[in-house]
Amino acid sequence: MNFDARPDRSSTFAYKWEKYKNTDILPCWIADTEFRCAEPILESLTARVDHGLLGYTLPKHHRPAIDAIVNWCKKRYDWDISPSWVVWTPGVVPAFNMATRAFSQNGEGIIVQTPNYPPLLACPEINMRAQMCVPTIKVDGRWTLDFEALERHAANPQASLFIMCNPMNPAGSVMRQDELDKVAEICNKHNVTVCSDEIHCDLILDDLPHLPASKHPQLMDNSVTLMAASKTFNVAGLGTSFAIIPNTRLRSEFVQAGAGIVPWVTVLGLEATQAAFTKCDKWHQAQLSYLRKNRDYLVEQINQIDGLSCLAPEATFLLWVDASELNVDDTQKWCESRKVGPSPGRDFGEPDFFRINFGCAKSYLEEIVKRLRA
Repeated sequence: MNFDARPDRSSTFAYKWEKYKNTDILPCWIADTEFRCAEPILESLTARVDHGLLGYTLPKHHRPAIDAIVNWCKKRYDWDISPSWVVWTPGVVPAFNMATRAFSQNGEGIIVQTPNYPPLLACPEINMRAQMCVPTIKVDGRWTLDFEALERHAANPQASLFIMCNPMNPAGSVMRQDELDKVAEICNKHNVTVCSDEIHCDLILDDLPHLPASKHPQLMDNSVTLMAASKTFNVAGLGTSFAIIPNTRLRSEFVQAGAGIVPWVTVLGLEATQAAFTKCDKWHQAQLSYLRKNRDYLVEQINQIDGLSCLAPEATFLLWVDASELNVDDTQKWCESRKVGPSPGRDFGEPDFFRINFGCAKSYLEEIVKRLRA
């Protein structure tokens, strides 16, 4: 559990590093970490490979992985789920596109919160739906939804689905009980289905509980909850996530939306998910501790740089930086001119911002800060 290590990924074709290949720009953009996987995950993958056969494996037959999800939900969120509620998907991006096809028709409106990460913002147009944006606003020192905007869009007869992100990416806020209550009230009143992307829910850095959407009594029959081990345990390259859908009809419609198009998750992804949720608690807690320190350091430093400001994220390993006071035409070019490669704010719908990934060695962050100060 050496989170101070800086593994060389230059020969691994990692997306994060390919973007700035053959430059001296430090990449800190896409949301995967620079941390080596927990040893129990690597040992489980090695054992499966050593077996020598990697043929078809129907995910519903991998009962140990399903049981691991059931037990994880009980332990982490005090949520009793049935194994039958679990639908495996090869990533949350395919999953919320499946939800869009399942619960809306061409030309209808999909409500999304903004800013948000690019694949989620692209979802409505990809599926020939209209995008209805709910801004994220600053209230009492934290980012939250503009519930007046949510009410207004949900009341539109063309609105059929709300895709939300909890914890928020890129803002890092964790939804509180009263906020989830408002979502349930508004969406149920206007017959809008909720698809909740909760891929960062096991990366909460403050003393706050995660509240799964489909655990909420008023959302059990009107929601899809998307989760994965991928962000928390740095196994996104294995293409494995899952939806939890208590309602039988919604679950059937969701599955049908991906029939013949969306592939099964990989056998190695199933093994990694099982190991992550059953054997890696110490690694998980150590990572959270390291990320808290990284967050606190980075927030303090960014707020000391002229023209930059930020709020401390309650969750994720992502910092949403306000660069509006720089008064420059292109914040991304400003960063890259200082040899730093964050996620461009314009891709999230906010060109005056950028997003820094702090899921890395502290020394790496120190280099980023030094360059931004230049």
